[in-house]
Amino acid sequence: MQDRPRTLRWINRRPDRAISFLLVIIPFVLVFLAYTIGSEARLAVNPADKLLPAPTQIMETAERLITEADKRSGKILFWSDTAASLSRLARGVAIAAGIALAFGLIIGILPYARTMLSPFVNVLSMIPPLAILPILFILLGLGETSKVALIAIGITPFLIRDLAQRVAELPTEQIVKAQTLGASSFAIGLRVALPQALPRLLGSLRLSLGPAWLFLIAAEAVAADAGLGYRIFLVRRYLAMDVILTYVIWITLLAFLLDLALRLISRHAFPWAEEGL
Repeated sequence: MQDRPRTLRWINRRPDRAISFLLVIIPFVLVFLAYTIGSEARLAVNPADKLLPAPTQIMETAERLITEADKRSGKILFWSDTAASLSRLARGVAIAAGIALAFGLIIGILPYARTMLSPFVNVLSMIPPLAILPILFILLGLGETSKVALIAIGITPFLIRDLAQRVAELPTEQIVKAQTLGASSFAIGLRVALPQALPRLLGSLRLSLGPAWLFLIAAEAVAADAGLGYRIFLVRRYLAMDVILTYVIWITLLAFLLDLALRLISRHAFPWAEEGL
């Protein structure tokens, strides 16, 4: 049987811009429709049902949370929670990125360091970060330090392993040429390995944002007086699903915007790395 022309095979077809836009929004529309149908069905049986609030109720709740100040504190809790969570997330991710960049370069370049530290980092990466949360609270207290530490501890081993592997995979020709020109080990790390590790770091951070949010929400749920995770677990006792869903949607949007920001930074700062992907 003669093969069909290559142009007719689905593997060779690429959607144009209009079709791509439709394909992107279809899953979101389907989820929204499924939720709306489920909500209407439950509310038709019980108008006081709180499990699946109507989309209009969620929008009204979101407007109230965003604009109305708390009567006791005078603050808009939605924005103060957002600021508290983003501050913790930023500090934890920044600390993890700095540690990972340093150790990733050292392990990737130096064979002695690779032999000594790689097994240790591999073992650390196997420890469930949430399992050590009580230990962090005991050692560091219930304040900001323990929450930031959990985020940093949770994602640092993965970042180190990924960066070390990227540096270890650098073409041997680059290392040999640098040594031929008289470069020291420090200079090779700074001038050869570092520029190629930075775009990988941004890519790894994008992958680590999901776990970082998980550790943040978990820490805030256990011990905090402000934050997105704290607010979600505070209102759950009242079955305030409209508030919970508003916060979940907001967290999802923030995570998407952070991922987009890292992607744009990588694209503009390291266009050569983006072209190679």
